[in-house]
Amino acid sequence: MEVLKLTTKIDQSGYLNLHIPTQLAAVEVNIVVVLNPVSSEGKLQPNYDFSDLVGRLTWRGDAVETQRNLRDEW
Repeated sequence: MEVLKLTTKIDQSGYLNLHIPTQLAAVEVNIVVVLNPVSSEGKLQPNYDFSDLVGRLTWRGDAVETQRNLRDEW
């Protein structure tokens, strides 16, 4: 099995022509094609800034003991 990833263009009439040399003999193969339009803009999208969602929990006491107590309540 081979996995190929390439970027190519669809012609004016809407046809996608693929000429891909392989190392396979003349055999029947299964082909899966995923079309994902490539945008010339926004190829480098900045990572989302999660700073407004960041917080900090301050815990007083023994976390393991509290966990055991909660588990024993079940």
